[in-house]
Amino acid sequence: MDIKATLRAQHIETPSWAYGNSGTRFKVFAQQGVPRDPYEKLADAAQVHAYTGIAPAVALHIPWDKVEDYAELSRHARDLGVGIGAINSNVFQDEDYKLGSVTNSDPAVRRKALGHLLECVDIMDATGSDTLKLWFSDGTNYPGQDDIRARQDRLAEALAAVYERLGEGQRFLLEYKLFEPAFYTTDVPDWGTAYAHCVKLGPKAQVVVDTGHHAPGVNIEFIVAFLLREGKLGGFDFNSRFYADDDLMVGSADPFQLFRIMYEVVRGGGLDPATGVAFMLDQCHNIEPKIPGQIRSVMNVQEATAKALLVDPGALAAAQREGDVLGANAVLMDAYNTDVRPLLAGLREELGLAPDPMAAYAKSGYFEKIAAERVGGQQAGWGA
Repeated sequence: MDIKATLRAQHIETPSWAYGNSGTRFKVFAQQGVPRDPYEKLADAAQVHAYTGIAPAVALHIPWDKVEDYAELSRHARDLGVGIGAINSNVFQDEDYKLGSVTNSDPAVRRKALGHLLECVDIMDATGSDTLKLWFSDGTNYPGQDDIRARQDRLAEALAAVYERLGEGQRFLLEYKLFEPAFYTTDVPDWGTAYAHCVKLGPKAQVVVDTGHHAPGVNIEFIVAFLLREGKLGGFDFNSRFYADDDLMVGSADPFQLFRIMYEVVRGGGLDPATGVAFMLDQCHNIEPKIPGQIRSVMNVQEATAKALLVDPGALAAAQREGDVLGANAVLMDAYNTDVRPLLAGLREELGLAPDPMAAYAKSGYFEKIAAERVGGQQAGWGA
């Protein structure tokens, strides 16, 4: 395998919402220079791509990124050197969704939620996006609150309607989350539930793995290996956590886990663009600066990928055949313990980029520029 060629072809999608103000349930800390509309978000995302060279797509979140003319927004992105990635739906911030959206017992609420999902497919058509991301906060807090089986029936009905609406070359990715905001049952709590629904629907339905959405100790790389083997791994929402859905920068809490995940991606052929696996970031950036936080996250994924590509498959297979437990583990550890930063710095220079994206951005003056220009108006983000 040509490691440099593989790394050059790698794409990591950044989320528009990462450039706005964000926080926890307790507090959102506003920052200087934060975008006030989707156009300014795209401008910031273009900076991440300019300094890393591997972040050419930006995911949108509707209605956070709602505009009058999505075709024009897409043209604006192209003018900046980036493109529109996945369209993310939002059926969790409306008062009507207090007891659920597509699984709500009220048919009127379900119709409203489905209407939004279909609107997101319309936006895919207008922007040229080929991916719809679905996450449902639906669930219950108390035993007996609702019929668990009936909620699965309602979910299946909604997913089937969205699947039917998808056009040629379009797909949806179904996201799962163990808990929060529902605490007794979550309607899509794990990869098995998401997988079962996607298998029933067909090839345009795949599973997305958010690395923060699992119980402590869950072997995420096993999930990745299984879904890749079945052709049902649609992509990742990369972030990092210590306790639950912390939404910290990917690779910050457990870089070894990120390496193990990327090794299974390499082993399963997931870096081949033909597989369609999307490598997306989904992080809040509560306290760190927005653009540098995205640059560092992209670099963390890139470094984990480079280390995974250094695993010697022949030596590993030989040790596994011989039952050499320590030898097999050593092959992985040798790759993980390799400093790949010089390799990646050299690769960037070959691409005409600065070897250190963080330092290059800091020297660019872009932050000082937007801090001075973006005064007044409503900063993008969500309140707490």
